[in-house]
Amino acid sequence: MTNKELESRLIDFSVMIIRLINELPEDRVVNHLTGQLLRSTTSPALNYGEALGAESKKDFVHKLGIVLKELRESYNCLRILSGAGYLQAEQSTLKECNELISIFVKSIETTKRNME
Repeated sequence: MTNKELESRLIDFSVMIIRLINELPEDRVVNHLTGQLLRSTTSPALNYGEALGAESKKDFVHKLGIVLKELRESYNCLRILSGAGYLQAEQSTLKECNELISIFVKSIETTKRNME
């Protein structure tokens, strides 16, 4: 997968979440969690763009780490919404988020290994 393809995939994930949030009912729980979810799911695409312009391999790894952290936060937020009955457990957003997490775990591992 190229950098552009991965960046597009992150943007598509953000759009998927925005659409999902717009379909959820408004209540205290949803408002709290979706505010956090919106921030944590749009951040990876933005931070990945910064990573592509990193000043060094170390800076690149650091920025990818931020992307990974935000994706993990998103995954847990989606799991909470699912567990509370707001989303179906097999929601495609959970699957996509988990796949993105796996991609970034491997990317960080590979980059670190290549730095040695």
